[in-house]
Amino acid sequence: MSGKSNVVLIKDGKRLDGRKFDELRDIKMEVGVLPRAQGSSYLEWGKNKVMAGVYGPRKLHPMFLQNPTKALVRCVYNMAPFSVEDRKRPGPDRRSVEISKICSEALDSVVLSERFPNAVIDIFVEILQADAGTRCAGLTAASMALADAGIPMKDLIASCAAGKVEGEIVLDLMKEEDNYGECDLPIAIIPRKKEFALLQMDGKLSRQEYSKALNLAMDGCLKVYEIQKQTLIDSAKVEAN
Repeated sequence: MSGKSNVVLIKDGKRLDGRKFDELRDIKMEVGVLPRAQGSSYLEWGKNKVMAGVYGPRKLHPMFLQNPTKALVRCVYNMAPFSVEDRKRPGPDRRSVEISKICSEALDSVVLSERFPNAVIDIFVEILQADAGTRCAGLTAASMALADAGIPMKDLIASCAAGKVEGEIVLDLMKEEDNYGECDLPIAIIPRKKEFALLQMDGKLSRQEYSKALNLAMDGCLKVYEIQKQTLIDSAKVEAN
């Protein structure tokens, strides 16, 4: 985040896309989109477009990686070369490796992995189109794919970010706000217990600003959680019919 730009990000109390400071971008979710996966989901969050697929639980190879007490929850996050305006070099980079790691840890905190000793549960998250907040969108999609696969979990993972733009604390940063704002605070929570599964920050905030941004991001997560639940309920109704 540069924090410096000639781009006007807030005008007449509204953001570039017309949203209020505490307003999410439009979110659409769907599950069961990949027939060959055990579970899958598709998510549109603003201009972000994300696909997630779950494979497993299955026996983990090589065998020296197996844990007789629990399954390995392994998430791979990847941005497609065409997902950004300047073509991205194919394959993993430092950022995708880091996000894969934090997503794996966040999802492992809710999956009842002790039910599947010596196994692996693979989650693949593919960013088809990126517009800021892809780690939050990816985590949200991965959680939905796990639910669609019927993997036993304590709860879903819901994720959202808040940040600071032109001195204002705002919810769910879009691309221009992420590029030129002063701070980005992505979080992920286990909603029922309101426990954190992810907490990161890029930029600087005062204590008061941090508290306000954290509460705003938490509220955003709870809104995302309601959309997740409704999507799964609607999917179950369709299958029942």
